[in-house]
Amino acid sequence: MVGTADRAPDQRGTWVALAAAAYVLPGALGAVAFDRFLRGRSGAQLAGWDAVTRAVLLGAIPLCFVLGALSPVLYVVLLALSSLLSAWGKAGRYTLLAELLPDEHMLAGNAVVNVLLEFSTVGGPPLAALIIWLVGPAAVIAVDAATFAVLALTYGRAVPPEAKAVSVKATSGRSAGFQLIGRSRELLGLVVLSFGFFVLFGPVTVALPLHVSQDLHGSAAQLAGYYTSFGIGAVLGAILAGYLKNWPMRLTTVGTVLCFGLVLLPLGLSGSVYIGWLAFGLCGLTWGPFPSTTTVLFQRAVPKEQLAPVLAARGAVLSLASPAGALIGAPLILALTAQGALTASAVGMIGLSLLAALFFALRRETQVADDRSS
Repeated sequence: MVGTADRAPDQRGTWVALAAAAYVLPGALGAVAFDRFLRGRSGAQLAGWDAVTRAVLLGAIPLCFVLGALSPVLYVVLLALSSLLSAWGKAGRYTLLAELLPDEHMLAGNAVVNVLLEFSTVGGPPLAALIIWLVGPAAVIAVDAATFAVLALTYGRAVPPEAKAVSVKATSGRSAGFQLIGRSRELLGLVVLSFGFFVLFGPVTVALPLHVSQDLHGSAAQLAGYYTSFGIGAVLGAILAGYLKNWPMRLTTVGTVLCFGLVLLPLGLSGSVYIGWLAFGLCGLTWGPFPSTTTVLFQRAVPKEQLAPVLAARGAVLSLASPAGALIGAPLILALTAQGALTASAVGMIGLSLLAALFFALRRETQVADDRSS
């Protein structure tokens, strides 16, 4: 698509890796660089501006391709620029829910959003493959840009006027979101738990294809079965999250990490494709509630006028976790084999969840003691 058909395979791999990083990592930079300008904006504005940015810059990619001006460098640059506001856009989405919904409905609102996101991971790849087969890869990005344009219009037209007119007081100080997280043990503990969870999942994304191809001598279709199982489980888990409002959120959040590690263990220990599909589907099921429960803990703990910069800061930190985990995956596989790396990730998640449970239990005891003394 970007004029690399005559390039060596190792060069293609490098450009693919750069493109993948360009669509994720600039969001962390944008969370810091635009903090001064965006931290006083409403959720609808932040989400809308991110959608506009993505629509325009992603739309430029197929346009340059049609004009014969698209090079690998330009492709990566446009991808990077399109994702600069990604942390703020995600923060705006959940801030908008906090602005519109009462506290008792925020978990359900988060769950609805996350169900739609998980559905996109199930239906998006087959749809992209069909479009590539019928039209070509440039058309996929054109469609992606069009969906962001529709999303931007939705934030501009369909969001209630009172939400668009929300005026929030900007917090003082540069990178206020990071500062607020650093001053709160509760929020810092949640960020560390999420970061560790995502880092430990990183080696799975590297080891699973090798496990299927080398250990199980499986095919690409069998590998696709793992991700399909995960996607179906994640959709069901996201739906389930909407019914957990009476559950203790901290315990539920920590419990999802523990359960993920437990159901991931058979994937590394078993030599059966069918057991692997079932295990990875259960991983998706236990993952499904995690984004909703962690976000609602932030929504409840942070005042609405400070929520957007805090969520943007959290998004910036977490955007670094999966790439870091993937980098760890390579030496881990060399040391333990692909199957061993999967098992190590599972054991790491179990250990992380137990440490998190201990942290939150000790913090609760400290709070109770402080309340009694006061």
